[in-house]
Amino acid sequence: MASTQIGEAVTGTSERESRAVGQNNPPTGSAAPALRAATARVAGSWRNSDGDSASDEDVSHALDAIVGYVAATSQNNPIPQDLKSVFGRRVLELFRGALVYEWCNGESRPDSHEILGLLAAIENLRAGIEPDWARHFSSRLAGPDGLSLVVEVAHDLRSPLTSILFLAETLQRGHSGDVNELQHRQLGLVYSAALGLSSVTSNVIELARGGSQLAEEEPSPFSVTDIIESVRDIVHPMAEEKGLTIRLLPPASDHRLGHPHALSRVLLNLTTNALKFTEEGFVEIVARERDLRTLEFSVRDTGPGINPQAIETLYLPFRRTRGGDRYAFSGTGLGLSLSRKLVEAMGSELKVETRPDWGTRFHFDLELHPANHL
Repeated sequence: MASTQIGEAVTGTSERESRAVGQNNPPTGSAAPALRAATARVAGSWRNSDGDSASDEDVSHALDAIVGYVAATSQNNPIPQDLKSVFGRRVLELFRGALVYEWCNGESRPDSHEILGLLAAIENLRAGIEPDWARHFSSRLAGPDGLSLVVEVAHDLRSPLTSILFLAETLQRGHSGDVNELQHRQLGLVYSAALGLSSVTSNVIELARGGSQLAEEEPSPFSVTDIIESVRDIVHPMAEEKGLTIRLLPPASDHRLGHPHALSRVLLNLTTNALKFTEEGFVEIVARERDLRTLEFSVRDTGPGINPQAIETLYLPFRRTRGGDRYAFSGTGLGLSLSRKLVEAMGSELKVETRPDWGTRFHFDLELHPANHL
């Protein structure tokens, strides 16, 4: 709030209120009237504002600590610990604005040397109580609204990432003009990075909702071929940038009843991971008929395979760092965790087989009744 707004908000502050605030550390000297009036203005503006959770007592205590520090003759005094918070910083900023207002509009003004000393003390206090934003953010995440905060951030990221994907693909395909080979590769890198981030944000949102909630309450008719071709089209720029081939093997009996949104999400996650860890060869998406009602879906890559020691933590979105003293976020584990939950929600189990110099294959069976009327 600007100093003029503070003054306007509490012009009617009484002399009794002015004496009440800051009474534990009464200021002295020529600056005392302005300090007392400034504390009263801040207290009054806080009382007149709506939606603030801090009580009058909290504000009064913070103002006492500020005045006690600022009015002290020595600036070697310790920084008040109670002010080391977002709340303390806000009260200090309001106090500084109110004090400047008093100097400009009040009847009693200290000399310029004293004004500079007070401003220096305020700046020193501000630097000393700068909030630990990492700790503040951690406390927000651990609080009751932590999950909502994560989902909100993920939502805010997903929209611009979707735009980046669309624009990168449009430019890469030459729809806005010719591009040379270097630009084509660079746009492929941009697309791959945006696709990875977009997948992470979507997975965060889905897992925050439980991860096992199917978009369709009841099975609906869909084309298996359309789904795997759609996955191929989405990851094609990423595969092209790495020089990898994407193989598709659709079923003979194509039209089925099931949960196409969840199936598409699983196959996209598995295919993106496969491309991420494969440097040469191919990635294969297969839908193979086991019998009239059952299809086996699989995504195989020709990468180096998975270390046996990593199998136990394969589906963990958070994994211990090398030092073992903290957990780090794992985008790969997040996608696999969500994929396993969705496969289980569709009534199956996500399995993996991996061998050195052969690659990795994730697979699962789904009972999908034919939808011949399509």
